[in-house]
Amino acid sequence: MALQLHRVALIGFGEAGGILGNDLAALGRFQVATYDLLLDDPQRRAAMLAKAQRAGVMAAPTLAQAIEGADLIISAVTASAARDVARELGAAARAGQLCLEINSVSPKTRRENCRAIEHGGADYVEAAVMAPVPPQRLKVPILLGGRRAGELAECLTALGMNAKAVATDVGVASAIKMCRSIMIKGLEALTVECMFVARRYGAEEAVLKSLDATYPSMGWGGTLPDYLVSRVAEHGRRRAAEMLEVAQTLIDAEMEPTMAMATSTLQAWLPEAMAQAGLSYQPGAQFSWRDLADALRRARETGEEESAAPPASPK
Repeated sequence: MALQLHRVALIGFGEAGGILGNDLAALGRFQVATYDLLLDDPQRRAAMLAKAQRAGVMAAPTLAQAIEGADLIISAVTASAARDVARELGAAARAGQLCLEINSVSPKTRRENCRAIEHGGADYVEAAVMAPVPPQRLKVPILLGGRRAGELAECLTALGMNAKAVATDVGVASAIKMCRSIMIKGLEALTVECMFVARRYGAEEAVLKSLDATYPSMGWGGTLPDYLVSRVAEHGRRRAAEMLEVAQTLIDAEMEPTMAMATSTLQAWLPEAMAQAGLSYQPGAQFSWRDLADALRRARETGEEESAAPPASPK
């Protein structure tokens, strides 16, 4: 019998969870509820409640209350929180409920989370989200793995989502995403390093021209550099944590995570450098990697001048 959804619960209502919750609620076919740790934060609670209300999603005071009666539970939290949420779901979810994990974690972590959740009687399906969620929203490509992956893929496709079952074994879909991240997030990190140093030497135009000639279909002469650097500026902290899961994936496969660890370091560096310089990424605003590189350089030089200046004479 095809999976029928009457209630969907989202654990985590950040960027991905918020978009999925908003768009699923907008379908008008079932109730959508959510629980997010920020609801427990007195300083963030009001904003989270308002966000849920705008989306037509019911904000529950606890995880257990959010998933009560839910046919589908979606875990959409950070990589660092994924294990704790799986353990909570293992204790709170019941037989007949289906837990879908979209968190960017290693195949080994996915299998551990699967065991934790299924120990309590619920079923588990892993999801690898293969592109940024905001541009495509419900249409973002998702690969599913697990015993009920085919059933869930059919259900989600009927809702207008772009879901495909790739394996009945948990871990395969995650491995696809982790391996892809080595390339995609690594390319972002390489672009930051390459462009910022080229800008420092006044060589960026020649470098970009050379890259465009070598890889003419990629867009090095157009908007690609701005896009790649903007992804790090906006999401570097989260991507750095995800790359640690990629590194674990490599370790589990008995390979040294040389590039994965370097990528994690640089992904974390840019937003930290921006914060120290008093800069922040502005969603919706036109982004220029050149402007960002120049602003960071000015902030660094100003800081060096201040540290080198003699102390002011007392008045």
